[in-house]
Amino acid sequence: MRFDVITLFPGMVQNACACGVTGRAIERNLLELHCWNPRDEVADARQTVDDRPYGGGPGMLMMAQPLASTLERIKAQQPGHRVVYLSPQGKPISQAMLKPRHGLVLLCGRYEGVDERFIDACVDEEWSLGDFVLSGGEIAAIAVIDAIARQIPGVLGDELSAAQDSFVDGLLDCPHYTRPETWQDRAVPDVLLSGHHEKIDRWRLKQSLGRTWLRRPDLLDKRPLNDNERELLREFIDEQNSYCK
Repeated sequence: MRFDVITLFPGMVQNACACGVTGRAIERNLLELHCWNPRDEVADARQTVDDRPYGGGPGMLMMAQPLASTLERIKAQQPGHRVVYLSPQGKPISQAMLKPRHGLVLLCGRYEGVDERFIDACVDEEWSLGDFVLSGGEIAAIAVIDAIARQIPGVLGDELSAAQDSFVDGLLDCPHYTRPETWQDRAVPDVLLSGHHEKIDRWRLKQSLGRTWLRRPDLLDKRPLNDNERELLREFIDEQNSYCK
């Protein structure tokens, strides 16, 4: 898969993506990362890519033409890739949106944003990392690249790791434990030491359902539960109520 990132700070994206999962994916040629700086498309000595907004107001806006020229260069190499503008005004990013595909162009905004005419003419989608504001879209772009890279076959050491992540099946992940069996008087749940895989799977699903109910009940509103899942969730809730008495 190929990512083309339009950014005023290419080093920020390249350095972050050289580490961990994305770094391994790039080394194994499972992922291509190309960063494009709009300043390379302007001829003035200051390499101006921003200007004051019409109508007044604070801050500066990224100008349409340097971005359009940059995008033309990308599309000359990779026609047909969807263009995503990372913006606080975009659609909140979900796991379902982050599927491996042929390629993506990620536009990292800066300053007060981007000239709306470029968005109207050239952007296919706007995505948001959450209901908060960052200084630029680079952190969101890095997050998107990492989240997609880990789903590419061959990137993770264990292919089941991505399949069991939170949100993949609409639920939060269950709790996990490793050695030692007891730490600060806290023991690993007995079922995980039993070697009984059917019981372990049942416990993990119950904990996943319960944790989602406790922390993100909105997710359960969007995900139909089968009879077995409803029974497990009832068990979890009963256990919680008994602890509180």
